[in-house]
Amino acid sequence: MYIESVPNRNSPPAVLLREAFREQGKVRKRTLANLSCLPAEVIERLRILLKGGVAVPSAEEALTIERSLPHGHVAAVLGSATTCGARDWFTAAPERLRKLLLAMVVARIVSPASKLAIHRMLSDDTAAHSLGRVLGLGQIAPEDLDRALDWLHAAQATIERRLARRHLAGSTLVLYDLSSTWITVRCCPLAASGHPRDDKRDDTQIAFGLICAADGCPVAVEVFSSNTADPATVAAQVSKLKSRFAIEQIAWVGDRGMITSARIRDVFRANGMDWISRLRAPQVAQLAQKHGPFRPSLFDERNLLELTSEHFPGERLLVCRNPLLAEERSRQRGELLAATEAELATVAALDGLYVIRTSLGADKLAANAAVAAYKSLSQVECAFRSIRMVDLKVRPIFHYGAQRVRAHVFLCMLAYYVEWHMRRRLKPMLFEDEFIDAAQADKPSAVVKAQRSAHAKVEDATGRADDGLPLHSFRTLMQDLGTLAYHVTYTALNPKAKIVLTTRPTPLQEKAFALLGANPARTR
Repeated sequence: MYIESVPNRNSPPAVLLREAFREQGKVRKRTLANLSCLPAEVIERLRILLKGGVAVPSAEEALTIERSLPHGHVAAVLGSATTCGARDWFTAAPERLRKLLLAMVVARIVSPASKLAIHRMLSDDTAAHSLGRVLGLGQIAPEDLDRALDWLHAAQATIERRLARRHLAGSTLVLYDLSSTWITVRCCPLAASGHPRDDKRDDTQIAFGLICAADGCPVAVEVFSSNTADPATVAAQVSKLKSRFAIEQIAWVGDRGMITSARIRDVFRANGMDWISRLRAPQVAQLAQKHGPFRPSLFDERNLLELTSEHFPGERLLVCRNPLLAEERSRQRGELLAATEAELATVAALDGLYVIRTSLGADKLAANAAVAAYKSLSQVECAFRSIRMVDLKVRPIFHYGAQRVRAHVFLCMLAYYVEWHMRRRLKPMLFEDEFIDAAQADKPSAVVKAQRSAHAKVEDATGRADDGLPLHSFRTLMQDLGTLAYHVTYTALNPKAKIVLTTRPTPLQEKAFALLGANPARTR
């Protein structure tokens, strides 16, 4: 038996209960009853019963939601981490720790917190999101996270070697910079009084140097005591690239406080490496005295002048003039009321000028490309902002042992590696310039201040993408994705059998998952 709806011209369709039978080898049907007078919900329940199902009084009795957990951001980050090869980083770990290490990386993007808080987020009875259930972690102990950190510290060299092979092979430029952050414990061997870059003068500090590929992708990180001078950290990083990564032909890009003349002589020349850096202000003044004042007329048609100097043998010096920087220096000079007129005249001659120094010949790197390479250090600064403050929040650090502190910073770097790839894929949904490379290529010179593309300016004004969907920052997009829920349900017929359902994604969430290549319904 079955229920069939028969069209009835301009009247409502007739709902008939029919039976199929075979007569003389042919399938025929006959009507048993006319159900048109019955309410629609009764007809639907009869339809379910005839198909072998069970009719229940209400949807609430059919399916009970036992628990709902935020899930969309977990699915997005976990899918991206898998695409980035994060699971391969931990294949050598004990089976129990593999999923836990992956969960710790994902958790630093989804909801950065202390290890104790992360333990509570992942544990089944105190879960704050679906990450623990999706990875099937079950019940974990706080000590498990400590064991995972210890394994990560031992495996750091191996993982960094894997990343270097992927992102530095065949590359020429390596970006390097140093930052610091405060640490809450005073008995850590790495904690020391040093220059506070985040204005926390009452707490001891640690420093960490970050190595990035030319496009800003993080590759390696090293932790130092904060009283270690910036230039002193360079030798350790050069040694890492030569011995651990077996990379010989590399040009280091670092700021003028990092790559000093002494470091060039003792480290880079000794190891046969090239560099790109910038002269300090006294060196620029010395250069101006040697070659005569750099008159503004020299920069009328171009804002880049290339020369050499006997004080910097074997190097190319690229004198750049930035009119905006000149205006700022002029304003500052006006505030130096105590200075003499002669000193002011000397300072004025250098307004807006800065000098890039490099050992790379013009056949290897053009002048514009050398200036652009130095200015790309801003990408490392962006990484430091994300790791220290904005998204991943490396601080505060509650670990006592030096190994745990190093492992914690390395964990944050791995999380930023995943986030860096996510940001690139999600650019069409973020307040980031999709066409920044084209905008940079249209600049007359690398010295000119970077401008956002016309497309980005339109998006900034409207706050919406080309398809009309609203734009987000990375953090607010993660919050939006988090509203897609992971429901654990069961039926009254079999309460022990759990059924997992995920919320239907919104158009914006569908777009994000499509860009990331992630599937929120894949819960295992």
